[in-house]
Amino acid sequence: MTEAPKKTSRRKTPLPTPATPDPVPSNGQHVGYIRVSSTDQNTARQLESLALDRTFTDKASGKDAQRPAFIEMLKFVRAGDTVTVHSMDRLARNLGDLRTVVLELTGRGVQVQFVKENLTFRGDDSAMSMLLLNVMGAFAEFERALIRERQREGIELAKSRGGVYKGRKPSLTADQATDLRKRAASGESKAALARKFGISRETVYRYAEKAD
Repeated sequence: MTEAPKKTSRRKTPLPTPATPDPVPSNGQHVGYIRVSSTDQNTARQLESLALDRTFTDKASGKDAQRPAFIEMLKFVRAGDTVTVHSMDRLARNLGDLRTVVLELTGRGVQVQFVKENLTFRGDDSAMSMLLLNVMGAFAEFERALIRERQREGIELAKSRGGVYKGRKPSLTADQATDLRKRAASGESKAALARKFGISRETVYRYAEKAD
């Protein structure tokens, strides 16, 4: 009777352990950039709820390329830092300028975060992220142009009727504005106030700032 051949056990070669990727730098500084159009506007509320290591503030028109704090911020940030801005139109003058600034910063290893649009750019962004940058930037530019056009039409309409342009009609009555400021001072959220009075959060901020 022929014996069946014995099975030989093969020693399994252990698979190599994959290398652990280098952690993303977490010790960078969180830098805020704030811009308002005039010295009358309050700057504190643009990034009021965020913990920032340093804040750079300009009180100048968005069309002004020579913004001292903006230029200082660009020189200050380093790889691993995060620059946080309230919205895209606060950082750049137009879509082309927005792309240039974001690509310059991310190319240096600096993250750029926009609070209003809820977008963050890191430099390794996908094609979809860059599409969002272009679309949202174009929308912000269009929105500003639309606001200016409506203002011009309102002024021309007032002049054609023989009247004097007195500015846009207030969103709230004097009593409503007083009530809103009291509620805001007591800590009621801006979103809740906007819903209650039927206005935008930006309008809530404008009324609340007048109390400062």
